Amino acid sequence: MRKLPILMLLVVFITTASFTLFQTKPWIVPADKAKSTNPVKNDAASIAAGKSLWGQHCASCHGKSGIGDGSKAATLETTPPDFSKAAFQGQTDGSIFFKTSEGRGDMPSFKKKIPDQEDIWNLVNYMRSFKK
Repeated sequence: MRKLPILMLLVVFITTASFTLFQTKPWIVPADKAKSTNPVKNDAASIAAGKSLWGQHCASCHGKSGIGDGSKAATLETTPPDFSKAAFQGQTDGSIFFKTSEGRGDMPSFKKKIPDQEDIWNLVNYMRSFKK
């Protein structure tokens, strides 16, 4: 009978610790980066270029249509976000560019993998096409 309160305390501790450890932390983008404007016109050519880059670099985790269901998604510590949702689409182009370039945690940095900044802006334009 004495072990029950200790067991309950242990369960509460593990649950609280797990929630704290796995809680998604906000991804803060520096204000000057968030205010960056996309210098690449959001047109068919840019979207086609972004789609090609997406297939090479992003779809394996984020899925073909950006909903976070790529073949590698289940192996990640954090679930890739659904880019069609308002929470993603409400970000500035500069914020999306920064996050794609810099990476964080499971999300790798792409500034060396995709060194041409125009290509990352093309990706931003393509990600905008995921709006519902």
